[in-house]
Amino acid sequence: MKLDKGNFFKLWLPTRESAGRLVFENPTDNTLRQDAEKVVITAYVYDQLSIEKLDLMEISQCRNLINTEKKVWINIDGLRRAEVGQICRQFSIHQLIEEDILSVDQRPKSDIFEDFVYCLLYQLYLDGQFNELRREQISMVLGKNFVLTFQEEATRDAFEEVRKRLQSATSKVRQYGSDFLYYSLVDAVVDDYFTTMDSYGEKLEKGESQLIRTNAQMRMSYILFLRKELLLFRRTIFPARDVISSLNKNENALFNAKTLRYLKDIYDHILQAVEMVENYREGMSNLQDLHMNMANLKMNESMKVMAIVTCLLAPATVIGGIFGMNFSRIPLLHNTYGFLIAVGIMLLIPLWMIIVFKKRGWF
Repeated sequence: MKLDKGNFFKLWLPTRESAGRLVFENPTDNTLRQDAEKVVITAYVYDQLSIEKLDLMEISQCRNLINTEKKVWINIDGLRRAEVGQICRQFSIHQLIEEDILSVDQRPKSDIFEDFVYCLLYQLYLDGQFNELRREQISMVLGKNFVLTFQEEATRDAFEEVRKRLQSATSKVRQYGSDFLYYSLVDAVVDDYFTTMDSYGEKLEKGESQLIRTNAQMRMSYILFLRKELLLFRRTIFPARDVISSLNKNENALFNAKTLRYLKDIYDHILQAVEMVENYREGMSNLQDLHMNMANLKMNESMKVMAIVTCLLAPATVIGGIFGMNFSRIPLLHNTYGFLIAVGIMLLIPLWMIIVFKKRGWF
């Protein structure tokens, strides 16, 4: 991000509206999600030998797909209360899970039932002219021979790599069960964290050199911008660690032993992401310290200049005060060159002080 004056004052700072309830989240605030303008339903029906991609027009078509021995992945882009409720009823998904799918700013979580496994994670992405960090809620449900995924928008897709692997008959996604597909989708979301975190790391690295060439107001704006993004990282990745941990430790029959071993690998990745966030937190602290040191240095320089000016003017003030006293007899009062002599002394003493200060290295 280019740190010019125009950009700095266009950066929006955290408020209840603009920060996406980043700071002001209230768990008792049941804000209803606005229905999406468009819902896109995509289904992949596959086994080891074949795969078929279907673009479905209605939710009612989803239930018919799981009556075969093939594995099914149904992805819904765009959330509407009516459609989500319909598909949850078709697949006998608990009403609490339906509410979590439709929630706004829900904390990343996982719920493990006997017949299905649910987890909610966030995809992190960069958006806008200034590459602002944002997140999109993703819900994933694993059942017997099927996986359901719910995304807020169709413009972004964290699962593109999984779709490519599905096209290969030799890939493990095709060879293994639906639980491996579920693992692959979760892994894709977690791996995508590192892309956005690398971008944030570049901002921190460039920030130290850029802040030296900017004024205090621009520095503070940039630091607040980075702090907001760091807070979003923490509120997304730290709870995701607990989600992956619960999936890793679950004993649900929907997961076989092979897939559980792969889930341990995701847990290692999320721990690495947590460590990166902690490192960025230290970098953010260093950036704040740099800002404070630069502000103090500038203040010290200003005070130094003011002190020098005060010292240089002090002799003139004293001499002017002496000659301004109301006495009948004052030296040089009636002398023709008295005024010039007094002014000359006022100038010579500061010049002498400047020479002394210069020799002592005071400025």
